[in-house]
Amino acid sequence: MPDLAALQQTLGVAFKNIPRLEQALVHSSYINENPTLALTSNERLEFLGDAVLGLIIAEKLYQDFPHFNEGKLTKLRAALVRRDTLARMASAIHLGDYLYLGKGEEAKNGRHKPANLAAALEAVIAAIFLDRGSLAVRDFILKLLATELENAVSRDTDVDYKSALQELIQSRKQQTPGYYVIATTGPEHDRTFTVEVRLGQTVLGTGSGKSKKTAETEAARSALAKTSFTG
Repeated sequence: MPDLAALQQTLGVAFKNIPRLEQALVHSSYINENPTLALTSNERLEFLGDAVLGLIIAEKLYQDFPHFNEGKLTKLRAALVRRDTLARMASAIHLGDYLYLGKGEEAKNGRHKPANLAAALEAVIAAIFLDRGSLAVRDFILKLLATELENAVSRDTDVDYKSALQELIQSRKQQTPGYYVIATTGPEHDRTFTVEVRLGQTVLGTGSGKSKKTAETEAARSALAKTSFTG
């Protein structure tokens, strides 16, 4: 049987109702081959977890990126909640090792199938939500997907604002701007950095982001948006 104590340690969540976590790990193939057991598959939890995940990611994007339009927010959310992303995150925490699978599914390498891993992760998210509440599941999701979020935002940056700003300044002033972290807020797994871009002692723009790179990009974008500088 899976070592649920070890899984809880990996998740960083101590469940009050252990059977709820257990249910999140039960694949339908296991139920089909063991119909007399008092267990149900994780499919209903998967349904709920999908909704919880989507809401938390949508809120995170909405709060952190106020300048992104609806289309860009939708694109980023889709990248973060798609099956391949979830399967990769589930694999990173070895969630497949804890699945209850039927013998047939086990023989088909079911512990490593992206569909099984993504479904199990969504079910675990639902189990955390039901057992520990919205704050606990939010912390879990944002910690697990922090790097994926940063990478998705970086990939989706349409303009290299830092290079554009540097070229503009060098053409006008023959100088190079500098970037300085002026504030760091939030817990270690969910930091927000605020950066100023300066030319000498003059602040050209300020930006915030979940990484220094993102904050620098936002600061450069802010500087370029100022008509008093770019005009």
